[in-house]
Amino acid sequence: MLERLLLAWLSAAVLAWATQVGAREATPLATDPVLEARVMDIAEELRCLVCQNETIAASHADLAVDLRAQIRSKLSQGQSSQQILDFMVERYGDFVLYRPPLKPLTLFLWLGPFALLALAAVVLALNVRRHRRAAVAEPLNPAEQQRARQLLDQGGKAP
Repeated sequence: MLERLLLAWLSAAVLAWATQVGAREATPLATDPVLEARVMDIAEELRCLVCQNETIAASHADLAVDLRAQIRSKLSQGQSSQQILDFMVERYGDFVLYRPPLKPLTLFLWLGPFALLALAAVVLALNVRRHRRAAVAEPLNPAEQQRARQLLDQGGKAP
């Protein structure tokens, strides 16, 4: 009994120590809250290249963390928001912008979803038309009507 109690106490102590080994006080990302707010404002304008459906401000991907660190560094060096956005576009292309500008190279980004929607509507309309045509049966000629009556009178058994 004493051995079990000692083992339970020792296990609890080891577990408590193990959970505290990696625990530290969270370090702020920037000592200046104004700088951090500017970082997040710029990060809201940039798409996470890993996630692609969220901004780097919302993403926890390693690349997004690195890009936020780059933004923080460039702001500390005195660069403007536009200079940082231009740098990111130069490095990663217009796709990195969460709202890319409308120009010939980004036309597909803007019109692609509408084109796919229109294509889906056309395919749906063609399928509906095809199924309606198949549902409307041609009338039977007199010989086919007589054959159908015979089959129905015989209970569906062929002679």
